Amino acid sequence: MTVRKVALLTAGGFAPCLSSAVGGLIERYTELAPEVEIIAYKHGYQGLLAGDHLAVTPQIRANAGLLHRFGGSPIGNSRVKLTNVEDLIKRGLVTEGENPLKVAADRLTADGVDVLHTIGGDDTNTTAADLAAFLAEHDYALTVVGLPKTIDNDVIPIKQSLGAWTAAEQGAEFARNIIGEHNSGSRMLIVHEVMGRHCGWLTAATAQAYRRWLDTQSWLPEIGLSREAWDVHAVYVPEAAFDLEAEAARLRHIMDTVGNVTIFLSEGAGLDTIVGQLEASGADVPRDPFGHVRLDDVNPGAWFAKQFAEKLGAEKVMVQKSGYYSRAAAANTEDLRLIKSMTDYAVDCALRGESGVIGHDEEAGDRLSAIDFTRIKGGKAFDLTTPWFGELLDGIGQPAAAATGH
Repeated sequence: MTVRKVALLTAGGFAPCLSSAVGGLIERYTELAPEVEIIAYKHGYQGLLAGDHLAVTPQIRANAGLLHRFGGSPIGNSRVKLTNVEDLIKRGLVTEGENPLKVAADRLTADGVDVLHTIGGDDTNTTAADLAAFLAEHDYALTVVGLPKTIDNDVIPIKQSLGAWTAAEQGAEFARNIIGEHNSGSRMLIVHEVMGRHCGWLTAATAQAYRRWLDTQSWLPEIGLSREAWDVHAVYVPEAAFDLEAEAARLRHIMDTVGNVTIFLSEGAGLDTIVGQLEASGADVPRDPFGHVRLDDVNPGAWFAKQFAEKLGAEKVMVQKSGYYSRAAAANTEDLRLIKSMTDYAVDCALRGESGVIGHDEEAGDRLSAIDFTRIKGGKAFDLTTPWFGELLDGIGQPAAAATGH
């Protein structure tokens, strides 16, 4: 296959890998095939439908390494689902009667693109799968190569998504200052809400990273500087069954003896209960173009804080969300290594005409490969039997987690 022109796009929510992944792809093409023209669609599939792109110039190629130092996405993101025709019409991205997949395919053809690189999570890559299937069915000559980005680390069957390690590290850093508030009032309840709609991996990994930091510190309880007060006292994830009364009794004892309680909460923990309450009351439950509940509007952290505050006798309550602090960070060293291995492999696949989502395939011995788009799914559950998670719960005195059965 002769590759003359490639296009890049980033889509969905931010993760601490997008900027670096864009830089890595540009660097690898410049190294292996400098004659290949590169363009980037602005704001993901929105830019693809609108034909809004920028050219990767020689100056950009020469300085692509700068992108590894930054978070966010230099080319912009959006949440656009190519099969949600009604939403696309409403947003003016297609007109009545148009097939968005054909509009996208025709745009790629008109722009002379041979390879499309999509960098995103499960929604981005399932949308890429829809597009790839349409292209194949209608004989468009195009290779589509995806990279898995999500701080939730919940893409099936990919072992580790780009940016998740950094997001956990950044969430732990955020927690240091938030938990430092525990003495800003007596009987303080702190709820640290972490992103994770369906998967608790990020919440658990953030708590683990925070407690590793605690292990490096020295304490002076005689003056009130105690590890117990700075510790995490509960970790709640969507996959685990939740007994409000039992947990309230356990945490009430901590509040009475330590003087404060800190909870690390996945934003999706208890979401079914919250949505059920809203719908039963006749309230409208806001959703995004992919049908997901808009968590910022539902506010699970506030719901949990309200449930616990009275039961714990809290005199002051604080809910803080680390998601936006974490997800736009620059990639850490561990993620940078993973990003380079995946972007290098993505370009190699593209140059030989192999489509798929790049990742270590958990169903094939964790081998790095281009995984067929039809096998990519979102919502991978966090494994509650993971040894380090059991050790985390044991360390904070929380009973072992039982699965919800969902």
